[in-house]
Amino acid sequence: MMEQLQIQSIITNIEKVMIGKKNIAELAVVALLAEGHVLLEDVPGVGKTMMVRALAKSIGADFKRIQFTPDLLPSDVLGVSIYNPKEMEFEFRAGPIMGNIILADEINRTSPKTQSALLEGMEEASVTIDGITMPIPKPFFVMATQNPIEHEGTYPLPEAQLDRFLMKLKMGYPHPSEEIEILDRVEKLTPIEHIESVISLEQLINLQKQVKMVKVDQTMKGYIVDLANRTRLDTYIYLGVSPRASIALMRAAQSYALLQGRDFVIPDDIQYLTPFVFGHRVILRPEARYDGISTEEVIVRIIKRTPVPYKRKVNQ
Repeated sequence: MMEQLQIQSIITNIEKVMIGKKNIAELAVVALLAEGHVLLEDVPGVGKTMMVRALAKSIGADFKRIQFTPDLLPSDVLGVSIYNPKEMEFEFRAGPIMGNIILADEINRTSPKTQSALLEGMEEASVTIDGITMPIPKPFFVMATQNPIEHEGTYPLPEAQLDRFLMKLKMGYPHPSEEIEILDRVEKLTPIEHIESVISLEQLINLQKQVKMVKVDQTMKGYIVDLANRTRLDTYIYLGVSPRASIALMRAAQSYALLQGRDFVIPDDIQYLTPFVFGHRVILRPEARYDGISTEEVIVRIIKRTPVPYKRKVNQ
């Protein structure tokens, strides 16, 4: 299957600079193909920026990095209109959001107003400046990072804005043997400098179209809705997921199925992706925290308790 080979070539390229994080690379590519965005929450120095750069270079995309700080303004993200006295008219100077692959570094360090400027572009694939709406170039993918350790001087993303991200991922520290391999690779050269594109932007856009052609039968849709509804009824959850989360899970499952070389979704796709798609969209009750229960544990429990529909055979 040509599409599967193209997707795998992107993941293999990312693995040249990311050691032992194949699952994270796969999920990032799944989100990209599903036309979603990723929130990456982890400590500094584990390779978040390197992964996004490798992804951008693998598809020959325009990469932009935005370092979010408390004094960053919406115009620093979107762009600004500047008066040209020679032409006697305003000229628009595009901001970094007008790229293909955007790294929004430490998004929780800037004000809610600036956060909203980025999130509008993520949701609408367009920005509004001086009353004029302009489309953002396609493909468009945002990976936002936030540090879970330092909370001083930060502006946590509210639930309505977290819902804009298709997935929330955590990379974690590498295994000692993997960290040794990292040292070996960077001892004499920087791997990211030797990454070349393996597919074109046009091919990527075609893959995004192919994702929407992956079949999701009524049984699978019912399974997704059942999982979503159980988050709204669970005794440990104060706020369950919205219908937007159900759509996100379906689209992510379609993308993951294409990665696996299938043109239809199976329950295994949905089960695997549910913690990444639902985890950041629910709010736990205080009782869960008192009992030491994490969001991940609640989601996994819901998956285990939800009846699994009939599994289609791969050769069907």
